[in-house]
Amino acid sequence: MQMKLGLVGFPIKHSLSPWIHNQFLQKAGIEGTYSIMEINPDNSFELGLKRIKESQVDGYNVTVPYKKQIINYLDDLDKNAELIGAVNTVVCKNGKWVGYNTDGIGYVIALRNKFPEIFRDKTNRILIIGAGGAAYGIYYGLKSEGFTRIDIANRTRSSAKAIAIIGDNDVETSLLTLGEAQEFINSYNLIIQTTSVGMKPNTEETIIPVELLKRNSIVSDIIYQPLNTRFLRDAREAGASIHYGHTMLLYQAQYAFQLWTNKKIPIDEMDQQLKTILEGR
Repeated sequence: MQMKLGLVGFPIKHSLSPWIHNQFLQKAGIEGTYSIMEINPDNSFELGLKRIKESQVDGYNVTVPYKKQIINYLDDLDKNAELIGAVNTVVCKNGKWVGYNTDGIGYVIALRNKFPEIFRDKTNRILIIGAGGAAYGIYYGLKSEGFTRIDIANRTRSSAKAIAIIGDNDVETSLLTLGEAQEFINSYNLIIQTTSVGMKPNTEETIIPVELLKRNSIVSDIIYQPLNTRFLRDAREAGASIHYGHTMLLYQAQYAFQLWTNKKIPIDEMDQQLKTILEGR
């Protein structure tokens, strides 16, 4: 019997998740498929999910714009996903849908592999730009690692405030406007861009100017199409170290696949393979 996996979101025809998970299936020796399951926001989300359920999928990922909306349609939530308030992975167990969030774990693993030094001092100041579903997971992942100062910059304070609640009393968090983030950007050791600004086709857009950041800071963008966003290019010119978004994609996918199959597939050469694919797009 073939395993049936997929990705729910919109628009997602550009996604490389099918490439990643079909590689995982092959490496694990599991017969199966991972496919795109787009649900246009102009249509009924509930009806779209009903069709997916009737297709008897074993599990699926969830991406924009449905990471929070999907929660209302699940039978159960993992404790971490409940705290985060966003789901990017659904596991189908005995006819029930259980939601998880692998974004934060995936981001932390990817960051630690590239920049282990940032984890040696948990007082390093961190700025997260954006307050969407991925920002929730990343904030929670960094909080779980023991970082004590994580600020959030967003166009609307209400969304950022909802993320800051996750920090409880363990994390000091200031809520900033984008203008304030630009003004204070030289005070951060790690800056993480989590919005869709700069994604194809709007590749020359950037969320805020970064010319004044610390020269030894780390700047991360979770966008992976294009791989080298305008935000990252500007940060490199200002003297920062760069962290590409495709590594988070790989490691959150690795954990999702483990939830579906109980198999942890080594990333190995997939990091460079995916980077090469993205550079060619």
